[in-house]
Amino acid sequence: MVYSVAVAGATGYAGGEAIRILAAHPEFNVTTVAGHSSVGHKLGEYLPHVPQLADLVIQDSTPEVLAHHDVVILALPHGASGQLAAHLDEHTIVVDLGADHRLEQREAWDAFYGGDFYEHWTYGMPELITGTTASGQYLRQREALVGAHRIAGPGCNVTAVTLAIQPAIAQGLVDGSAIVADLAVGYSGAGKNLKRMNLLAAEAFGSATPYGVGGTHRHIPEILQNLAHAAGRTAQDVNDYAVSFTPILVPMARGILAVVSAPMTEQAMQLSDEELHGIWQQAYAGQQFMQVLPLGVLPATQNIVGSNAAHLQVVADRPAQRLIAFAAIDNLNRGTAGQAVQALNLSLGIDEACGLTQIGVAP
Repeated sequence: MVYSVAVAGATGYAGGEAIRILAAHPEFNVTTVAGHSSVGHKLGEYLPHVPQLADLVIQDSTPEVLAHHDVVILALPHGASGQLAAHLDEHTIVVDLGADHRLEQREAWDAFYGGDFYEHWTYGMPELITGTTASGQYLRQREALVGAHRIAGPGCNVTAVTLAIQPAIAQGLVDGSAIVADLAVGYSGAGKNLKRMNLLAAEAFGSATPYGVGGTHRHIPEILQNLAHAAGRTAQDVNDYAVSFTPILVPMARGILAVVSAPMTEQAMQLSDEELHGIWQQAYAGQQFMQVLPLGVLPATQNIVGSNAAHLQVVADRPAQRLIAFAAIDNLNRGTAGQAVQALNLSLGIDEACGLTQIGVAP
């Protein structure tokens, strides 16, 4: 069966990446694209790299335009998705690539976003650890996505930090109240906006610029929510976790390299490097898009561009008694649109990997 798809926010980076992936997916047919300032133009003016959909005319992002599709993808700013989704048929599968339906606690939304708080949707990170069984087997978010009709796509930085450190949280290897996450982020992660101070080529080339510093970045509450779940706890337990989160724009178009560290527990200090590495291998065994690199090989962003893969590694800084976990992802693919398509596949009972690749583009 082929499912009809409408994409709102089609000319932004996230919406455009969703269209690129869906255009090559055998089970989806993008029949409608919607936008705002681009209404009336042909899609080929904005996405010439997707020639088979070039003649689609961009329509206004209204409930009427998006109605009567099997799947609707919302790649819109926070606030806009929640308002629009409220008017869509409950039987339509809706994936929100924005923030409106990610957070479970209204207090967190009020503190970092403000405005109307929208219902939490099924979280679209299949590999998220949600606890362990009595026999030590990992529970995953994947099971919750089967048959889901409302899916909240995770933040791209959140995805990198979560995938890097969640095995340590699940196994009690670190102090979760003292996590430091530093991320090198490609410029597409800042959105498709023209800002003189850091999004012009002359300002960006040859320069690295931090942003969202000092505990202000809006991805922080989502990271804490995920850490609580990785420990098998609820979002109400987020106050037991803390992350000092600093993203840094670096001169590349795509990619995130997350370096996440935390103090090691006594249990972790007793483990050898090989044993620590084995814990990451076990945590991601059978997770086809999660690639724990061989011991001693560190992730690099060039190796994951264009793929839905995450490259992962863990090392112990024993003199500092800190564990350091790494994750490299493509922020637009694994971090946004690819992960969304993976969640859609699960929702509809399609092979989870359909239309997606583990193979990056390097160099």
